[in-house]
Amino acid sequence: MPGRQELPSTLGRSPEEAQRTWIKAHDSAVEQYGEGERAHRVAYGALKHTHEKVGDHWERKEKGRKGPSDPQSARPRQQGGRSGEGVDEQSSKEHLYDLAQRLDIEGRSRMSKPELLEAIRKANRSRTRQARSE
Repeated sequence: MPGRQELPSTLGRSPEEAQRTWIKAHDSAVEQYGEGERAHRVAYGALKHTHEKVGDHWERKEKGRKGPSDPQSARPRQQGGRSGEGVDEQSSKEHLYDLAQRLDIEGRSRMSKPELLEAIRKANRSRTRQARSE
């Protein structure tokens, strides 16, 4: 199973369900497109429909919601779009606030939804960097 060997470190710290989603999509993409960056993009696209990045790992979306988490995941590959970096932009402000609280983001009570999204992305990048260096 090539997907198991290619599993990104953030997924290694994630629940088995997130790992299975990524591996299944990756392996299917490898069969269709061959190994490489495109297979990884397809796998992350599938993962972002059911999971969101929280710190250095992936978790099931709020209330088990399914669907694209950002403009890039919502469009076909050729159309591009901005990536939400794994943060579910369709989440409620309350859910984003709860994530910000779990990530210990300062000033979260005064932040708008777009500010919370950006702060969570920044905290996720930081925690992923820290986890990779340990």
